Amino acid sequence: MSAAGQHAGEHSGPHGGPLAGLRVLEIQGIGPAPFCGMLLADLGADVVLVDRASVDAEGFDLGRHDVTHRGKRSIALDLKRADDVQTLLSLVERSDALIEGMRPGVMERLGLGPDECLARNPKLVYGRMTGWGQSGPLAPAAGHDLNYIALSGALWYAGAPGDAPITPPSLVGDIGGGAMYLALGLLAALMHVRAGGPGQVVDAAIVDGSANMTNLLMGLRSAGQFVNERGHSVLDGPHWYATYRCSDGGFITVGAVEPKFRRLLIDKLGLAGDPAFAGAGDARSWPQLRQAFAYHFARRTRDEWCALLEGSDACFAPVLDPDAAAAHPHMAARGVYCRIDGVQQAAPAPRLSRTPGRAGRVPQRGQHRQQILDDWLDKGDKP
Repeated sequence: MSAAGQHAGEHSGPHGGPLAGLRVLEIQGIGPAPFCGMLLADLGADVVLVDRASVDAEGFDLGRHDVTHRGKRSIALDLKRADDVQTLLSLVERSDALIEGMRPGVMERLGLGPDECLARNPKLVYGRMTGWGQSGPLAPAAGHDLNYIALSGALWYAGAPGDAPITPPSLVGDIGGGAMYLALGLLAALMHVRAGGPGQVVDAAIVDGSANMTNLLMGLRSAGQFVNERGHSVLDGPHWYATYRCSDGGFITVGAVEPKFRRLLIDKLGLAGDPAFAGAGDARSWPQLRQAFAYHFARRTRDEWCALLEGSDACFAPVLDPDAAAAHPHMAARGVYCRIDGVQQAAPAPRLSRTPGRAGRVPQRGQHRQQILDDWLDKGDKP
């Protein structure tokens, strides 16, 4: 079977992945909470998406393009109606985990907070996804990825000296510091339940997760390898760890941190005889050497640099847009991207040798209501 065939499928709903048999309720939201649900569905969990009964005028409805909904089943409920709340609580009784991304207090006002849900199912793992967390002075306030990573310190080094930090796509906060940490917390708590422990609440805050992600830098900082001033540290200042523009307008990256890789890069660039490039240089020389590298890389096209450096230990890669990334020979060979119902998307990750993940189809709103009720509830519990 091809790499792409292992990771992409036409199923909608649970499959035989490593999380087969795990039942997860996901309250409709945007960003990190549904992304976490997608990760679990890719790995075989039966993730039931509790859709709103109608489209929220101020929300996002991408329909079949919402990749974060792939592989889930959908039931539409109006959580302001008492009978629909009772239906959801009946599903909670049969769930292993619940995911919600509301502002603190919203689920409690709906009668669906942790106290109510854990009273109905003491083994439930209740996952809460927010930016600021469930407590603290900022907990009630609105915000988005950029705000959270700004406060946590994760944004600080994202920019050139003297410039404002760049606005990265919603990956560092929403996905890295949010969805990934929520998934880890859910699985850790589920393991605790499987070992005989009670259910519990997972408070996954993007400020917490994105701050935790800086611990690699915190270690370097303590060792004197990173300083607060941008452009003066080992991963944001040197000429040998940077992005450069090529003659055709494309961009490439070099990341030759280790001396042996740096020597190879300098040699391949034909600069080994220039004493200015001997050794790592100190921070005072980095701006001048970056200008020299920029001049050098601007003399050839991106493809020419790929032909010279790609696949070597010079620590090189071109900067590709998603279409070019999907078509790159390495990415294509691994089946990193797939296309389902005409929508290009990344295949499930990480890869498991015996129970690989599968990317399912995006459900229509409320598509599986009767199927879910039949599968999860006893006859006397069905509305």
